[in-house]
Amino acid sequence: MTRAWQVHEYGEPGSVLTLGNVPDLNPGDGQVRVRVAATSCNFADVLLCRGQYQHKPVPPFTPGLETCGIIDSLGEGVDPILLGTRIVGQPTLPHGGFAETALMNAADTYSVPGLIDDSTAATLHLTYLTAFLGLHRRAAMRAGDTVVVTAAAGGVGSAAVQIARAAGARVIGIVSGADKADAAARMGADTVIDRKSEDVLERVRAAAPDGADIVFDSAGGHAYELATKYIAFEGRIVVVGFASGSTPQPRLNHALVKNYTITGLHWSLYQRYRPDLVQEAQAAIFDMAAAGTIEPLITARVDLDAVPAALEDLAHGRTQGKIVCTL
Repeated sequence: MTRAWQVHEYGEPGSVLTLGNVPDLNPGDGQVRVRVAATSCNFADVLLCRGQYQHKPVPPFTPGLETCGIIDSLGEGVDPILLGTRIVGQPTLPHGGFAETALMNAADTYSVPGLIDDSTAATLHLTYLTAFLGLHRRAAMRAGDTVVVTAAAGGVGSAAVQIARAAGARVIGIVSGADKADAAARMGADTVIDRKSEDVLERVRAAAPDGADIVFDSAGGHAYELATKYIAFEGRIVVVGFASGSTPQPRLNHALVKNYTITGLHWSLYQRYRPDLVQEAQAAIFDMAAAGTIEPLITARVDLDAVPAALEDLAHGRTQGKIVCTL
């Protein structure tokens, strides 16, 4: 038996997650079992609990989509050399990473360099791949671009700030609250705007009179609507999520007359259609982390028992950077 958090009915994480013993996992064809060392908390895990994620697993299931651990069992067809390898990857639902063991597709695991610790590795997959592929692949970011990050103190937002800075872009970070403003500045944002106390549109236009070349938007709602007002000629708005809880309805006539692009990013589709790009992006992220060019903003490390509380804080915007569950 192994311990795991499970969702038996959809709802808020603090209400629907239950910790219990489940039968030992056996990897299927092409799968590996991972002895979990660390799993980072993502807003996607909140959506999984609510039944609002793109993929809606049938309860009971274990959330946790970004995990680092040691491969301790192999399914049929998996290269024996992987046994004992420390990897990071996205667990295969219903057996996610908020547990002592998880299952992954062997093809979607990535060996972690020795210089990177477990907690850090657990934030360098889903989070940083979203930022990297969103900015480099979908937005075609270039050195000198002005990049606005609409939730710059969150997990994926802080990653986007660092990825953009590493590429030579100028970064404007939008946050909610003075404490989050400090965090965005530490991550390297050139200009930080607190939407709770400042006029976002006025401040962005002052910092970027010609408009933003790229907007990396994980907030949705009003943040997206404002982005359409300060986006530059031939600018790109990259839609990566709706943490505000509101999904905007784009006005395509507005995109036409202002000549900007709206592009979506669901990074895990690259694992299906362009796994080569994921491999290249993950290698680049590991290289930057090993060199100190990027450093995840990990604000809390919690044990397995604290997962529901951590996801509740994330759900209600009470977090900065990343919370990582360590075993």
